[in-house]
Order: sequence, then structure tokens, then C-alpha cells
Amino acid sequence: MSRIGKLPIPLPAGVEVRVGSDVVEVRGPKGVLSTPVSPLLKYEVGDGRVTLTRYEESRQSRSQHGLRRTLLANCIEGVTKGFSKALEVIGVGYRVAVKGNMIELAVGFSHPVLVELPDGLKAVAEGQILTIIGLNKGLVGEFAARIRRIRKPEPYKGKGIKYVTETIRRKVGKSGGKK
Repeated sequence: MSRIGKLPIPLPAGVEVRVGSDVVEVRGPKGVLSTPVSPLLKYEVGDGRVTLTRYEESRQSRSQHGLRRTLLANCIEGVTKGFSKALEVIGVGYRVAVKGNMIELAVGFSHPVLVELPDGLKAVAEGQILTIIGLNKGLVGEFAARIRRIRKPEPYKGKGIKYVTETIRRKVGKSGGKK
């Protein structure tokens, strides 16, 4: 039995879950999210919680059990609290600014890099910290990774774009002056 899959998902006040034939729709105070339904699982909504059970004990249904429960739990958390990822821009002359639905990054190239925000995401720039906020956990994480790929942190001086929680393993540079 999947240890994650068998845990019931508590439904906070103001959250409504509607199970359809192909998607589960979650409505909450912050918005609406949906996730696909697996035909191998049975979705039960009641008593202020959602439980997922398997129809059969096949390998594929076991693998879907924990996955679908986690995706549904992320939807419920997204419509109640939301998700955010914070990125830090480190380097002399490096800066970040949010202008409308565009993020402008000056990260050592000959021109500023402009990145358009996808629908459903918001960005806030405070000094060298860029925070990406949204309802969909996957979309927030994917967009943050896309921003980080523009200028990955380098190991010698630590310049680049990194997650706030990330630590960069530093390398020792050349030792000049030895004879």
C-alpha cells in the first residue's frame, strides 16, 4: 500500500472539490485548479476530506496512487495558500526589475534579458530578490528554473541567479605568484 496515497487529504473551509469523468476540479478562495483523473483510482469526497483508493493491485495502479494524491493535495494547497519561489541575483551590476508582465534581468550580457510572465503567475522584485508567486506548483517551479537557466551561478565568485535556499559550492581559483 502506498504510504502517501493512503493518507486522506483534509479539505480546508471554502474549498470545493468536484470529481468529473476526466478531471478533478478544485475551487478555493484564490482560484480554480484542475488535475487529471486516473481511471485506476476511486476518488471519494466527504467528511471534510478526500481519499483515494485503488480498484486493483496492479503495478500501474500502485504507481498512480501516490502521484495522483500528491497532485490533488498540491491543487488544494494552491487554491488556499498558493506557492512561491524566491530567486537571488548576485553579481556586481546585476539587477532585476518587474515591468508589467515582463521581467527585466541585467546579468552581465551586452543587453538586458526580457522574460514574459506566463498566465497565472505574478512576480515581485525587491532589491536583488525576485519572488515568483502562483497557484500551480509545477508552473511556479518550472518558470523559476527557466529564469535560473539564464545565468546559472558559477563556482568561483558565485555570480549568477540562484534560489535563495540554494548553497553554491565554491572552488578555489588560481594561486598566482608561486615560484
